[in-house]
Amino acid sequence: MEFGEASLPEQQQLLREALVREEFELYVQPIVALDGRADWHMAEVLIRLRQEEKALVPPGEFLPVFEQLQMLPQLDSWVLRHVVQRHLHGKAGRTFSINISAQTLEHAPFVRLFGQIIDASGVPAKSVLFEIEEGDIVARGEAAQRFADGIHAVGGGIVIDGFGTHSLALAQLKALKPQYLKIDGSITRRVASDNSSMFKCQSIRRLGESLGIGVIAEFVETPEALERLKACGIAFAQGYGICRPYPIDSAPRT
Repeated sequence: MEFGEASLPEQQQLLREALVREEFELYVQPIVALDGRADWHMAEVLIRLRQEEKALVPPGEFLPVFEQLQMLPQLDSWVLRHVVQRHLHGKAGRTFSINISAQTLEHAPFVRLFGQIIDASGVPAKSVLFEIEEGDIVARGEAAQRFADGIHAVGGGIVIDGFGTHSLALAQLKALKPQYLKIDGSITRRVASDNSSMFKCQSIRRLGESLGIGVIAEFVETPEALERLKACGIAFAQGYGICRPYPIDSAPRT
């Protein structure tokens, strides 16, 4: 049965079974330094649903169903477990960032699970980062702070994704203690042709420097955008113009 052609109840059943049967695939998209270093040490983890002998189902099709089922914490937990497994099977030295849903921000057992997995595996906690959307932080400030505090207590890191499009207070930003700010794609997509977007990138870079936070430009799709971001002093970037996502097990070993 094609996922997109199934009814909502059928899709829900397919996703429940997919979790049990391990029918998801992890992909990574490298985040590269713009200082000329050839290798990458950090990547965002992406998830796809595998259908037998069929194309992978993109997250935009199945994540809304997980959200309706209130099952995103289960999916995020599945991703976390499998990312740590990859560290144990030859990916040591890499840092992986995992996207966290708004539901998971308010799911206290997830942070406890992170601590348990780190203790049991011996994987360095600092090699796992958790990406939180800036909009979710604004909407769920207390939950986001509790989540960040719990992750930091274990030794993991925080990335604020989609940064620059919401009114996140400076005091809240400082309290979250993120390792990175990831500039929203709506800004970086226009940086090659729009001076105001370039100025916005420069402003975020200066903010990051003042607070000791790294800055990543996402959705970098053209050489022109990449050159403008370098001119802005942005330290890290990711996007199809740099490297398309590929299966995590194809990632180079260190």
